[in-house]
Amino acid sequence: MRLVVIAFIMSLMTITSYARDQINIVGSSTVYPFSTVVAERFGKSGKFKTPVIESTGTGGGMKLFCKGIGVNTPDMSNASRKIKPKEVKLCKDNGVTDITQVIVGLDGIAFTSSVKGKEYNFTKKHLWEAMADLGSKPIKWSDIDPSLPDYKIAILTPPATSGTRDAWNSLVMKKGCPEEILKEKGKKACYLLREDGPVIEVGENDTLIINKLVGEPTYFGIFGFSYYDNSKDKVQAHKIEGVEISLKAIQDGSYPISRPLYFYVKNQHIGVIPGIEEYVKEFTSKKAAGKRGYLLDLGLVPLENLKDAVSKVE
Repeated sequence: MRLVVIAFIMSLMTITSYARDQINIVGSSTVYPFSTVVAERFGKSGKFKTPVIESTGTGGGMKLFCKGIGVNTPDMSNASRKIKPKEVKLCKDNGVTDITQVIVGLDGIAFTSSVKGKEYNFTKKHLWEAMADLGSKPIKWSDIDPSLPDYKIAILTPPATSGTRDAWNSLVMKKGCPEEILKEKGKKACYLLREDGPVIEVGENDTLIINKLVGEPTYFGIFGFSYYDNSKDKVQAHKIEGVEISLKAIQDGSYPISRPLYFYVKNQHIGVIPGIEEYVKEFTSKKAAGKRGYLLDLGLVPLENLKDAVSKVE
């Protein structure tokens, strides 16, 4: 215990002695475009330097965020899903004991393909059957349902470390999974993806998926609404359970694959790394994340009440 206390004090001394003058942010590729715009505007104010942001994926960002406190660790981590209990424990074990959760807004996950193809209506059961390792492993979409494309299944998906993938698992793979498999083998079995070719993992860069879809008209891809909304000249989003993805459908909950977006703040760095509180204030302001905020142009779906955005992680 004494060694832990000494290490903690030394890390505090390190922060104070060699403090950065620039905020360091890691995490979700989905939240990345929003935080980048906020950071640029924040930096232009002239009071603080523009924060450095790295797109590492939600899981990768949390690992870096929870490494400890000090100038060699991030001040914040963007996330496209809520922090997991095991990540909270990892943080606490490494001395990160004071964390603020900020809900950025809402997002939908789009199931997309090139604008060159036809538009289809998919159910969660269709998508599970196409992607699941425990499914029938169909070759063509039409093997699942004759209303679907009569060509080979090829789906570009973010990696397992992605928050988008976590959300897809809980909102699509779990919901589309047959009840008997869910009961007998549990939800993690429902999440298992095929390894025989139709499901193709892509890195933590949604732009790569979009570019691949443009070149492969029979491929489908999974990524956040904001990327789709800014790429409508290249890709189209397909209906899920008969509902088109839109700002309104995400906000009112009618679109079946929607989720909150977050970022997490290491409060022990506040007052040491300049500008953290001011950056959070900018991000959660009405002019940024409000119903007429500048992040709306990027596809962020605003919260009904920004006062509900900030809370302490217990």
